[in-house]
Amino acid sequence: MRALITFLAAASIHAPPMLGQKVVVIGQSAEVVAQLERTKPAGVTITHVTDRGDGDAILLREAADADAIIGNPTLPLVQTAKQLRWVQITSAGVKPYLFPELVESDVVMTNAQTLSSAAIADHAFAMLLALTRKLNHFIPDRVNETWRGGNYGLVELESKTALVIGTGGIGSNVAWRAKAFGMRVIGVDPEEFPPRPSFDRMVYPDRLDEVVPEADVIFVCAPHTTDSEGMLGPAQFEMMRRGSYFIAVSRGKLYDMGSLVRSLDSQHLAGAGVDVTDPEPLPNGHPLWKFENVVITPHVATQGRLGSELRLQLYRENIARFSAGEKLRNVVDMKKGY
Repeated sequence: MRALITFLAAASIHAPPMLGQKVVVIGQSAEVVAQLERTKPAGVTITHVTDRGDGDAILLREAADADAIIGNPTLPLVQTAKQLRWVQITSAGVKPYLFPELVESDVVMTNAQTLSSAAIADHAFAMLLALTRKLNHFIPDRVNETWRGGNYGLVELESKTALVIGTGGIGSNVAWRAKAFGMRVIGVDPEEFPPRPSFDRMVYPDRLDEVVPEADVIFVCAPHTTDSEGMLGPAQFEMMRRGSYFIAVSRGKLYDMGSLVRSLDSQHLAGAGVDVTDPEPLPNGHPLWKFENVVITPHVATQGRLGSELRLQLYRENIARFSAGEKLRNVVDMKKGY
């Protein structure tokens, strides 16, 4: 009997289409909802609940008979949605939504991985170039109309080594850009994949300490999982090459903030760019704010027109696939966390 139940659960992704499917969409713009309404298959009902004013009571009521949810769920929402078969997370990271009630269920989770990878990679290199070309010093001079000549020790990227931690959508895009700048690229990832021209070398995370000292810049691009949390701690920051750069654009919990601050304070690192921090938002008075050689942005690297268009396309296609009982795009392995 257990084997039969398991088989039926696995087959449910490819089950025949059901009538009267209800998809609850949380917190999307009116334009996105209108697009979903125009392209939805027959028999699908789109119910939009904003997460800015409608309140939890309305959302829980609508979710009670929902077949699918597009939006980031809370635990009460998951517990209420007894008919739920699919949940579409709006970000690439899913760790905050891996409730046991979902992980151990037959619900299919999909995410937005790779959709904003190009934007995030652009952001990562914007931060690095701002530091290597000292734009963080020159940009404020425009306000005061100050022309300050001199030798600023500007750095070129040609022949430098980039260590890319996490070689999925974000990391691959970072690697492509690094190669275009003439850099040597080392990738760190737990998954095996065929050789790619954008990586000169690949290692598993258990070899991280061997390659950290080789890097002129470290890009943190991996998802936040139980295994990746805190993977860059005090020991790794001490191993970093003096005069190197640190760029974090995936999740703040992958690196130790105190160690980053100490490395900057001792001038061991030449600079850092962070779009993600722990804690987040970065509070007033935090020591990271004081460094002139640090670029801080408020978790906005995903923003870009291309990513928004791709996200809408993903929602539309997955609604159609769900309605037809077909395999969904961007399915998450909830046991692995990505």
